[in-house]
Amino acid sequence: MARGVDADPGELEAAAWWLRAAVAVGVPTAAFGVHALLYGRWIVDDAAITFAYARSIATGAGPVLQPGAEPVEGFSNPAWLGLMVLGRWVGLFDRGTWFGVPDYVAFPKFLALVLVAGVFACCYAVAIAMTRRPALVTVGAGLVTAAVPSFVIWTMSGLENALLALAAAGIAAVLVRAVVAGRLLEPATAVWCGLLAVLAALTRPDGLVYAAAFPLAALLLLRRADLGRAVRAAALSLLVFAVPAGAYLAWRLAVFGEYLPNTAIAKSQGLPGLAAATRPGELVTYVGWPAALLAVAAVGAALARNGVRRRALVVLLVPLALAVAAFGVLAPDWMGQLRFATPVWPLGALAAVVAATLVAPHFAARGRIVVAVLAVGAAAISGLAFLDGVRAFRAAPTAPLCLVAQNTGRTINSYADLVRVTDPVLAAPDIGGAALVSNLRLVDIVGLADRRVAEFWATGDIAGLRTHLLRDVRPTFLTLNPDWARLTGLAADPRMTASYDKIATSPAGVTDWVRRDALGPGDLEALRIRASAAVVDDENARRSPRASCGDVLVPSAG
Repeated sequence: MARGVDADPGELEAAAWWLRAAVAVGVPTAAFGVHALLYGRWIVDDAAITFAYARSIATGAGPVLQPGAEPVEGFSNPAWLGLMVLGRWVGLFDRGTWFGVPDYVAFPKFLALVLVAGVFACCYAVAIAMTRRPALVTVGAGLVTAAVPSFVIWTMSGLENALLALAAAGIAAVLVRAVVAGRLLEPATAVWCGLLAVLAALTRPDGLVYAAAFPLAALLLLRRADLGRAVRAAALSLLVFAVPAGAYLAWRLAVFGEYLPNTAIAKSQGLPGLAAATRPGELVTYVGWPAALLAVAAVGAALARNGVRRRALVVLLVPLALAVAAFGVLAPDWMGQLRFATPVWPLGALAAVVAATLVAPHFAARGRIVVAVLAVGAAAISGLAFLDGVRAFRAAPTAPLCLVAQNTGRTINSYADLVRVTDPVLAAPDIGGAALVSNLRLVDIVGLADRRVAEFWATGDIAGLRTHLLRDVRPTFLTLNPDWARLTGLAADPRMTASYDKIATSPAGVTDWVRRDALGPGDLEALRIRASAAVVDDENARRSPRASCGDVLVPSAG
C-alpha cells in the first residue's frame, strides 16, 4: 500500500484551510495586479521626493532633499520612507533593474502589491469571524476594491497609500475578531490597535485619526459593568500610540525644529470648516449613488438585528468612519482620483459585502432576486464610471516622475552645461524627479522641501515669496508651468522681466528662464538651440507618460 493513503484528518483540514485562504487572498490580489498593469510604469512625481530623501539617508547625507542641503522634513510619510531606505540598504531600490524594470518602479510597486495582499488577508480575518463563507466574502469585497481606479492608482503610485490601507484594515481585523471572541477590552487588543494606529500616523499625517479607533469601539459597545476595564484599556491603547508617536515628535523637534512636517506648513492645512461635512459626498459620487445606497441599506439592515455579529459590524464601521472623516478634513487635493480616500475603499467594500451576507438569508427567494437585479444594475453603473476614470488616467496620468526628471532635471542640466556659473541654482514647482537627476541646487517653489518658502505659503504672503526668490535666492534658472506662474505671479513681476530672459516655452506651456547676468556672449542663443532639441525629448516623455526613463535616476556626469 502506498504511503500517505491514510492521511491525517488534521493535516487535510489544515491543507484545506490554507487553500481557502490562498484563494480568498490570491484572487483579489491577482485582479488588483492586472488592473495595475493598465497604468504601466507610472510613478507620481511626489513619490520621487520620498525617493530622494531615502537616497540621502541611506548614503549618510541625512534627511535632506539633496546632499549638502539644509535638513527639512519635506516628506510626510516616515514609515514609508523607512521602507525605501531599507530597500536601498539591501540593494533592492535605487540601484538598477529587476529583470529589465528599473527598481525605482519595481520596488515600490512590488511592495504595494504585497501590502495590498495584506489588506485582503485582513478582510479574510474579518470574514472568518463574521460569516459562514469567508473565502467567498473576501473574494467579493476584494474584487470590488480591485475594480476601484482610485484604490489601484494611488496604492501603485509610489506613495504610501498601500501601507496606510493595511494599517486601517489591520485595526478593523483586530477589533472584529476581538469582539466575536469576547476579548475587546483585553490588553492585547488595546496594544495591537495602538501599534497599528501609530503605524498609520507615521505613514501619513491624517493617519493620526486611527488612534481613536479603539476608544471609540470600546465606547460604542460599553456596558456599565465594564466601565473601569474600558477606561483602562482605552488608556493603554492611547499610551501605546503616544510613546512612539511622541518619540518621533521629539526627533522632529531636535532635527528640524518644527512641531509639524514642512509639507503641512507649506500646504497650510487649517481646521476643518463646513465644507468638510460635504466632502464625503465626493466618495458617493465617485462610486455611484445606486451602489452607495444599496451598501448603506445592507449595513442598516444588518445593524437592525441583534447579536454578536451586529456588535462586530459596529466596530468594523469605526475605522471606516474614521477614514471617511479624515478624507473630509483634508483640503481638496489637486492630483485627482481621490488620493486621500484609499482606506475607504477596502473597508467600505468589506462592510457592504459582510452586511449583505448577514441579511441575505432572511430574505425570501423573490426578495433575493430583486436585490440581485438591483445590485447588478448598480455595479454596471459604477463599472462604466470606473472605465471612464481608467481611460482618462491612462491618457494623462498625474505628474509622471519621468516627465519631471526629463524637463526639470535633465533639460536644465543641459542648460547649466552652457553657462559659466560655479554653483547654479534651479527654482521649480516640481522637484521629485529633478531631485534624483539634477546637478543643480534645487529651490522648491511650492515649499514642500524648503522651510523659508513654506512660511510664505503658510501666511499667504505671495508678494514676499516673489521678493525672496527674485532678490534673495536669485536662481540661475527658473521653470514655471502655467498653474504655478499664475499662483505665484512670478511671470508677471516686473523684476522677472528686468533680470531674467526667457529661454523657451514647451508645447505644454512650461517656460524656462535664465538669469541675465549669468549669460556670456552667445549663451542665450545656445540655450534656445538646446531647448529646441529638448522639446523632442519632452514630447517623447509626454507621448509615453506611463513609461520609465532609464535604469537608474542619478545626476549626470557633466
